This record gives sequence, structure tokens and C-alpha cells, in this order.
Amino acid sequence: MSVREQLLAIWAGRSKVGKGEGDAGGGLELSRRRTLSVPSILSPYGFGAGQGLPKPTQANLRKFAETPVVRRAINVIKDRIVAMDWQVRLRRGAEGAGDAGERKAALRRALEEPNACDSFRTLLEQVIEDALTGGYGAIEMEATGDPELPVKLWPVDGATIRVNANWDGGPETARYRQVMPGQMPDAGVDLRDDQLIYLRMNPRSFTPFGLGPLEVAFEAVNEFLSAHRFAGKLAANSVVQYALWLNEATPSQHERMIRWWQDEIEGTGRVPLISSEQKPEVLRFAQGTDADLRLEWQRFLIRMVANAFGLPPMLLGMEGDVNRATAAELADEAFRGAIEPLAKRIEEHLSRDLFSKCLGWREYEFVFNDLDARDEETELAIQVQLLGAGVYTVNEVRAMRGLGPLEGPGSIAGVAG
Repeated sequence: MSVREQLLAIWAGRSKVGKGEGDAGGGLELSRRRTLSVPSILSPYGFGAGQGLPKPTQANLRKFAETPVVRRAINVIKDRIVAMDWQVRLRRGAEGAGDAGERKAALRRALEEPNACDSFRTLLEQVIEDALTGGYGAIEMEATGDPELPVKLWPVDGATIRVNANWDGGPETARYRQVMPGQMPDAGVDLRDDQLIYLRMNPRSFTPFGLGPLEVAFEAVNEFLSAHRFAGKLAANSVVQYALWLNEATPSQHERMIRWWQDEIEGTGRVPLISSEQKPEVLRFAQGTDADLRLEWQRFLIRMVANAFGLPPMLLGMEGDVNRATAAELADEAFRGAIEPLAKRIEEHLSRDLFSKCLGWREYEFVFNDLDARDEETELAIQVQLLGAGVYTVNEVRAMRGLGPLEGPGSIAGVAG
């Protein structure tokens, strides 16, 4: 079946639903989507309906992620997020069952011990690394049925995940498929929506894949590496920037001079002694200064890499235009512009995909305690004032700080004076 026939079949099936010609069930069938998802990828040379779509990404991305500038940008974001304190709590307005405390303890235990090899930190580090590198971060999740450890989590290489662009939203329909390099697509492992967390950076409507910061900075990193290699060769004197001009010399004298220089002088550190009627002249092809290393061009490229990751250049070692007055503002900009959005995305995926879809415990959510916090003194002063005014109770403030509730009259009302 051609792509055109597939599109006509999809449209015909959805138009019938819109006219009430679907199942007798009526309501559920009428709520199906009528528009095409990611229609731009359904080209004559694309993948057919129902097949997993591979993310077209360069193999150099992982190599680029190991270079100093990019590694610094990734670590600034990743290390800050995994170092945050976090908690599992009831959603706002939700009422917990009688075993709410036991369930919260079980969820925290499952996150702290996701599998036999990883901790929560190592699991999250791998996911954030893939998300910042290729725009994908994947976690496989399987419910165990054990009330003490209700779920198991494993990190997955997001580059091997193919997405079913025509997924119909059904709980039993495979939305993802893991296909190893060199493996036939039909031999891959199918995964339902409640079996895989797929974290996309910069989601867009015309593609099921995200766009990672390193993909945005790909050209800038490539240019920086080229300029850095050239500067290294130039500084090591392996790129000659000058020449000797012998005036009125015969071709045989030129050849003798070249052989003598290569055999006796080059690389030996000896002082060359030349006797001729006219002294040789040195012709320089460059200025012989640091400008030949293209340092300003390299600094500009570092700024472009920082912009792609949403970080101020200060955090990538560009400290020339930073003073005490602007350093704090730039650090806060990095937190609000690069760290907080990714941390919020992780919160939403864990709450929606893990707690709601995989376990069915929709009344719980995962939150980082440090996201909405101001500096510690300001936060403490505000909480004390709200407690004194009776706006918050002690237990509500303790919940904000990730602490358990207290029993007694002080836990019901605010503390005055």
C-alpha cells in the first residue's frame, strides 16, 4: 500500500468516526483523534504506518559530549539536578487512602533502589545525559506487584528507541520499540506507553522526537574543535608560519640548503650558521602573536555553545566580563533558564508516567524540593511569617521541606507570635 493510500485510509476511517459510524459504544469512539500526527514524516521515502521511526541523529554527538566545553555544560545542568533533595507527596486536592504513608514510603524506596545496579542518582544521570545529548531520555518501568517495592526501573539508550507515530493511545498498543544497531526492525522489543518513560527535549508537532541542546550546538562544537586543533598545532610549531628567502640562489643550492636544514638543524635545537654573499630573509605569513591562534573566534563559539544549553558563558569558563555584581544574576539565570525547566520535565514524567500510568496511583506526585526555594534565609522568614499569620500549618510547612507530619495541636493550626 502506497503512502497516499495509507493517508486516504486514515482519513476515511477518522471521517467515519466523526459522522457517528464507529462502534456502537459511541462516546469512547467519538473521542478519537481526527488529525494526523507528524504528517511531514509521511513522505514516499518514509516509514509506513505502524513501523517505528528511528531518530536521525549523528554518531558524532556522543563524541562531542566528551569534549571539555560540552562536558562542562552537561555537568553544570546534570550535577545540579541530581544533587537536589526530592520527595513523594500527595497532589494538591487529592485525598490519600488509609495506607497513604505506606505507599509514599514504597514509592520512595522504589526510586532510591530502582534496580539491582543503579541508585536514583546514577539512573537520573544517565537519563539527563541522553536528554541533553540527543534530545531523548528513556527509562523502562515494570510493575512488580510487591507492596514494598512496587516498580522496577532501568535506564535505556534513547538512541535505540523507535517511536510509533501512529500510536492510537490504546493501553495495549505498542508505542515504542527498541531496535539495536544492525538489528532488523521486526526483531525489536515492543514497549507499551506504561512501560517506558520517553523524555523529549524541545518537543515539536512535526516530529515525534525531541531536540537536544547538543544537536542545536552541533555546528558550533564542530567549528570549535577545528579551531582548537589548529591552534594546538600552531602553538606546538607543527604548522610553519614563515619561510626563508634565498636571493639569487641556483636550484642545486636550494636543494642543498633544504637537505642540510632537514638533516642537521630541524628538530635539533642547534644554532644554524649560514655563510652566503647575501643574507637569507625570513618571510612571515602571520603576525606571530596570540591573534594567530584565533582565540576570539574560539571564545565566540564557546558563547554559542552556552546559548544552546541555556547557560551563561560564565559557567563555561568565560569570566572576562563578569564581576561581583553580575555573577549572582548570571547564576540565577542559569538555574531558571536551564536547570529548572529540565527538572520540571522530570517531575512531570515521573508523576504522570510512573505513578499514574504504570502503577495507577494518581494521587501522588514527585517533586524536587529546591526548585521553588529562594535563598534559605528569605524562605525561612516567609514561612515564619505565614505560620504566625495562620496561613500555613506546621505540617504544611514541614511538607514543603520534605518532612513528615507531626501529631498534636501544633500540627493543625499555625503558630502565633
